[in-house]
Amino acid sequence: MGFHMKLTDRKKQILKIVVENYIATADAIGSKAIVERLPGKISSATVRNELADLTELGYLEQPHTSAGRIPSAKGYRLYVNELMEKRALSAEETEKINQTLSGKMSQVDQIIAKAGQMVSSFVGYPTYAVADHRSATSVKRFELIAMDENSFISVVMLSDSRVKSQLMHLQLPIEPEKLPELSHLLNTHFTGIRSDDMNSRLMSLSDQVSGQWFLLLNQVVDYACELLRDASHQEVFTNGASQLLNFPEYRDLDKAQDIMSFMVDNKENLPLPTDDAPMQILIGPENVNEALKESSVVIASYDIGDNMRGLVGVVGPTRMDYATVAARLSYFAESLSRMFGKNNQLPPKEEKE
Repeated sequence: MGFHMKLTDRKKQILKIVVENYIATADAIGSKAIVERLPGKISSATVRNELADLTELGYLEQPHTSAGRIPSAKGYRLYVNELMEKRALSAEETEKINQTLSGKMSQVDQIIAKAGQMVSSFVGYPTYAVADHRSATSVKRFELIAMDENSFISVVMLSDSRVKSQLMHLQLPIEPEKLPELSHLLNTHFTGIRSDDMNSRLMSLSDQVSGQWFLLLNQVVDYACELLRDASHQEVFTNGASQLLNFPEYRDLDKAQDIMSFMVDNKENLPLPTDDAPMQILIGPENVNEALKESSVVIASYDIGDNMRGLVGVVGPTRMDYATVAARLSYFAESLSRMFGKNNQLPPKEEKE
């Protein structure tokens, strides 16, 4: 971060003009046009020197020898961190979001999928949406219930309060009075742990539990592991990938194809924030995936309750209108948090600032 100290206020003003012009037009801007937008009397030659300095410091790039300067990923990062003005939504925009959210939706995944759809049509960029378990799901409790002499029901209560059950069969007869003892064994050794640890626990019990009962335990533990694997699988909903074709950056169809197929075929690898920050912006090469190296991703999170959060990510060119996307996305996220918190009550209308 120390690098930013070298930038004078004038350099920052010039960088801001270059970034905002490029976001609006996808064209490089010349020194004459910058002079017109700067306060005070500054010569074109001075501006050209400042542009050369900004390029040398890595905040701007010159794509062709004759072309003007355009922002680099580092330039966008400084813009987002320090120079971007916070945008207030208009009364019309907040009204539109509130109306969109007022429809009745019952299932969590339905709401998450719909949230992604709504954001995509509202911001004009592709989006992805996912429900993220803040902590790994584990088994809270086991219960084994005898049915007949060769079958029993295995009931598994998960830490996210879901209860699952399955009818299981054994070759040898089951003594009903043995089941509470085995339930106790399961509740002592197999609750509150990850599925990876369950198999090693099972092996460590093999010499304490006789053959037939070990087979029964093995069956129940396998079932529990399968439930935990399903619980940790995050379903990712993507929307509006074809919106990328509206941007000049993706006129090259191969480039557009790469990122569109990544959003469809590798959607599980779209970035998810590691911390609890309400919003995260990843610019260009800050994205780990090769397919996203020339794109930016803005991710907002909202609270679903039950130790889960919803995430909505917006994908677009690095020339994305960060201020507008951030404003709309954070309003959406706050509204969704309120909706989950108050059983679908809508947020109050916000007046235009």
